[in-house]
Amino acid sequence: MRTGLFIALIAAAWLGGQVQDSFAQKRPSASPSESTKVSPRKEGTPKKETGRPADPFTVGFVTGSPQCTEFAIAQDIATTLASGQETGPHGQVALRVLPIVGDGGVRNVLDVLTLAGADVAISPVVLVDRLRETRTFGDISDRLTYIAPLHIEEFHLLARAEIGSLTELSGKRVNLGDDGSAGAILGREVLNRLGVKIMESNLGPEAALDGLRKGDLSAALLVSGKPLSFLTQVSQLDGIHLLPIPYFKELLQQDYLPSTFRHKDYPNLIAAEASVDTIAIKSALFAYNWPSGNERFRLLEFFVQTLFTRFPEFLGDAHHPKWREVNLAAQLPGWRRFRPAERWLQQQSGGEAALRKAFGRFIEGKPTADLPDREELFRDFLRWRERNPAK
Repeated sequence: MRTGLFIALIAAAWLGGQVQDSFAQKRPSASPSESTKVSPRKEGTPKKETGRPADPFTVGFVTGSPQCTEFAIAQDIATTLASGQETGPHGQVALRVLPIVGDGGVRNVLDVLTLAGADVAISPVVLVDRLRETRTFGDISDRLTYIAPLHIEEFHLLARAEIGSLTELSGKRVNLGDDGSAGAILGREVLNRLGVKIMESNLGPEAALDGLRKGDLSAALLVSGKPLSFLTQVSQLDGIHLLPIPYFKELLQQDYLPSTFRHKDYPNLIAAEASVDTIAIKSALFAYNWPSGNERFRLLEFFVQTLFTRFPEFLGDAHHPKWREVNLAAQLPGWRRFRPAERWLQQQSGGEAALRKAFGRFIEGKPTADLPDREELFRDFLRWRERNPAK
């Protein structure tokens, strides 16, 4: 894992240096009257690099910071797909996936639009929709495509013990994450909609946690899928807790979803019978829309076929629980799916019906009383399928 993280960080430094960050402007505060825009200015249409050839066997996968769940998902894909491949005489493999550290927000999209070695990215759907609508990077409708919707990303608002509600953050210093990240853009927007005026900071996760402990910050926002392994180092003994974010339907319904943290998500932060309400956004796996004759198109086609075929492997206990939220066949309104992904799903259209029948046969043998929760039952079902592949 450390080796993979090191490689990803080196890749990010090399690739990230090729473009300027278009969202580097800082905003010291967020107020209800402030316009909630994705970008402070409209950029010229960025061009995809063609001068330096990328590795023809490596898919560049832009994700979030190393502390986030989305980086873990990319690393999960890289590790799983690397196994089980035939190798050449010198250990070559036909497909490698290289996680590239991004900001989980606008930079992810910009990297896919511009960097020769950046092919796919996990990004919040609402941010990519906004970039298309505002034409911040020109018309991206034909330059981006999606492979599949993924999981939801929750808003984790960590606060010091003396902060008891969201409204108490008014006038306080709150970290929203690196400027241009999902936390900075969407956190600013949510606070605007809810009428909470803050003093904004734009620090990374480690620096933000240190600032919370020292009292330099009153709260810090992390937008990432639960459970976030980074938060295992935080407990109520640090004088830090998860602050509820109320879901006001009339203010947030269009772009946000309600969600809840429970003890099983963060046993170090939430008591056994307690829960913390929050909000969430949808994420998806986007890809550069390479021309069909391009070698990168063929590489992405192989990546999709491999990922989709081996998808059941990601549903087991050894992988992040967010995988169990993913429905590969779900659609993303307003966007075109990568053509090889669409073809694969069409060819497998009978597979879901067959799986449902198999699941029905599995639960027929279960007693009606004291059924385990859905997650535990699904794990049992996967193990049963392994033992009974013909049923």
